[in-house]
Amino acid sequence: MNRRLFLSLAGLGGLVALGGGLFAARRARAGNPYYSGPPADNFDGTQFFNPGGAEPRGFADLLRWQLGGGREPWPDSYPSPFPPAQPDERVTGAGLRVTMVGHATMLLQMAGLNVLTDPVWSERVSPVSFAGPRRRNVPGIAFEDLPPIDAVLVSHNHYDHLDVETLARLVETHDPHIVTPLGNDTIIGAVVPAARISTGNWGDVVRLDGETRVHIEPAHHWSARGSGDRRMALWSAFVIETAAGKVYVVGDTGFHEGRNYRAAADKHGGFRLALLPIGAYEPRWFMAGQHQNPSEAAQGMALCRAAHAVGHHWGTFRLTNEAVEAPLQALEVALQDVGVPPDRFQPMRPGQVWDVPSRSGA
Repeated sequence: MNRRLFLSLAGLGGLVALGGGLFAARRARAGNPYYSGPPADNFDGTQFFNPGGAEPRGFADLLRWQLGGGREPWPDSYPSPFPPAQPDERVTGAGLRVTMVGHATMLLQMAGLNVLTDPVWSERVSPVSFAGPRRRNVPGIAFEDLPPIDAVLVSHNHYDHLDVETLARLVETHDPHIVTPLGNDTIIGAVVPAARISTGNWGDVVRLDGETRVHIEPAHHWSARGSGDRRMALWSAFVIETAAGKVYVVGDTGFHEGRNYRAAADKHGGFRLALLPIGAYEPRWFMAGQHQNPSEAAQGMALCRAAHAVGHHWGTFRLTNEAVEAPLQALEVALQDVGVPPDRFQPMRPGQVWDVPSRSGA
């Protein structure tokens, strides 16, 4: 079953899965179960929103999409040509290495730090273990082969990005510093009370160590764990600022006329690497406001002035209508259109490792 339909039809089950602590939080915050704060540029006092942008389509449109057909078939298994990686313990100096685990989960190694993005090792991305989108390839790093994990970035609370089971395993074995936008700390903390979490709004900065900072930046998306908590936890992108360069981490986002890409370039001066989603984008009438397509990802790379980019969010979980390799084909054409050499924008497969060149070498 598709994730979006499953979210709407099985929302209550998703909330139950979060445990009693979350219901206690709901009682304490009658309007919003996750966050209580004053209105802001992206918060109306109850819900978060995309300033000047589109809000998610409603249940009627969801049913129209689900009942409308047009879904391309996926294979039951889509194995990677790369074997699972066994990462080095650290990458120091000027090195920057990215290893694809799958979907939006990547291991970034730079400046002596190991950072995971939106970590998911579960077999399904769903409120329950017996239904929902399932993994079509094994993780590109076996969980037990992970190096020491210093930090985890969680971009928003959809199940294919915020996996509490994986976070619980990481906290038990690595005790990482988790950075996430407002409200997601409540979701994580209800299930993983020992988690060390820093949370913030767009524009806030979290320091990881003496020289490394994580900037919480805008994305054009939405959030929900069930049918009654839409847009009650914030979504974001991140910028990791290290001695080895700056990395722009985008989990899910609509293109939004490229506004957030331009703003990121103006604020941060460009990037050595950008992690950009390229999948889960069809049909456009339903998905455009929440998931960019490969053409928009290629434009985004140029607009944010990234020297290199990784294409993620494709080929692991079937979420939308396009065929499993459609993002690859569309990205190839898009890169030609914007004049970006294909070796600078790599749609990575699980287990694939890339030692990213310096920004000056692009």
